[in-house]
Amino acid sequence: MVMLPYVICHIVSSVDGKIDGDWFGMEEIRPALAESNRIRENYQCSAVLYGSVTMAETYAEGFVKNLPHANITFSREDYIAHSEVDSYFVAIDPQGSIAYADKYIEKRGRPKVHVVEVLLESVSDDYLAYLRDLDISYIFAGKESLDAVLCLEKLYCLFEIKKLMICGGGIVDYTFLQAGLIDELSLVIVPLTDGATDVATVFDRSPFVPITQAIPFKLLEVKMLPGDGVWLRYQPKNTI
Repeated sequence: MVMLPYVICHIVSSVDGKIDGDWFGMEEIRPALAESNRIRENYQCSAVLYGSVTMAETYAEGFVKNLPHANITFSREDYIAHSEVDSYFVAIDPQGSIAYADKYIEKRGRPKVHVVEVLLESVSDDYLAYLRDLDISYIFAGKESLDAVLCLEKLYCLFEIKKLMICGGGIVDYTFLQAGLIDELSLVIVPLTDGATDVATVFDRSPFVPITQAIPFKLLEVKMLPGDGVWLRYQPKNTI
């Protein structure tokens, strides 16, 4: 029997489904954002999973450049570093692109977390050497494409992550949704839109993933939030 974490996708979006933009700094949405943070904490997840862009631009140190050549060929085996904490930021980073300052991240008033990189076996030895030098944990979840089930199975078995939160970007959200691996969608809608058409939405299909039928949801709860926001809880109907 495959053991997987319980997965919550928790996202803040504009009324037209956008999850990025300068509007995140606007006064009008602060009450709803504060409530979103409270909801997020109440889930008590031991790990939060992000796509490479969200991790690099929000929590890590951007993207790596000109890595030194590794004089060793690494076996494609998972590497579990010692950690002082049992909470994690998991980065879906197939080809190894995210830059880090340390094996831990402690930002925005949140507790210190240990980084776990999720890689493909086609990642370069240069990047594996980079992670080893920083003593950052990494796991492999596929050879040429992401095996989302294997990823979650390893997070459960190797790090004892029983409850996992996915927080974007849109492609990562949809990748796990399409695979039937999201147990609950927690969607906070803030009362604005900027009409942008070139930013990520709550769910964005990867161009490398075959098109499937639309995924329906069952509504579990609706709650009005301070500042005219709304919290919606859904259960995807394709959960495995």
